[in-house]
Amino acid sequence: MTPLKIGACLKTSEIADHRDWLFDAARDIELQDFMSHVALTTGFDDRIAAAKTALDGHTGRLGIHGPFEGLDIDNKDSELRPIITARFLKALEAADRIGARQMVLHSPYTAWYQNNFFSFPGYAESKIGRIHQILDPVVRAAENMGITLVIENIQDVRPETRRAMVDGFGSQAIALSIDTGHAQLARRMSGAPPVADFITDAGAQLAHVHLQDVDGHADRHWAPGEGEIEWTAVFRALAACESDPHLVLELRDNADIPKGFRALSDLGVVI
Repeated sequence: MTPLKIGACLKTSEIADHRDWLFDAARDIELQDFMSHVALTTGFDDRIAAAKTALDGHTGRLGIHGPFEGLDIDNKDSELRPIITARFLKALEAADRIGARQMVLHSPYTAWYQNNFFSFPGYAESKIGRIHQILDPVVRAAENMGITLVIENIQDVRPETRRAMVDGFGSQAIALSIDTGHAQLARRMSGAPPVADFITDAGAQLAHVHLQDVDGHADRHWAPGEGEIEWTAVFRALAACESDPHLVLELRDNADIPKGFRALSDLGVVI
């Protein structure tokens, strides 16, 4: 198995703490400064300028995490759907201005959906319809900017459900993201497949991975090696993936980035 190069999710203010590790090896970076309403409406230009300064000299791949709190991409309120679209478009502007080519958004699929799929006639179709109302303008804008939206699993039980949603857009500007911790939680809580199977299912649609460890009870965002995830199996599946996804540690405490990297390096799966 060929070791894979990984990077990290950081705020602009944290880049300097890991600059040598990130910049010397041109590692993937995901900026997490543009996830809130405040970040996209207050001091927006200053935040972009600060990000560009902090990233000066970085030659690796760059993405951002888009906004998500209260912004369900299948929102049932017709008055709110245009607001959600506008919020995503503003985040895309930020991504484009700092040179990011990916933006992470959250999946709308849950265990409740999976368990009630057959209980409500037309449930899947109406959900997809709302998703397209919100995301169609965002996907078109992403196409024009050369940015890929990557849809991250949150409470997803069946990975193929989210994959089918992404495939339904018929666009290279939308793909899949996998959060290893979220997949493991779904395995423990809802009988989802193992994390490695999420990766295998994604196949050529996989463009981005959040690497974090959990105990199977809560969304810990621990460094790899601190929880129960089967990392060798995960990286075996990633090594077989031909789509070359962004691979980034997403940890609650970014001071643990070196520890998480060492744990994976000791397994021989990362460089």
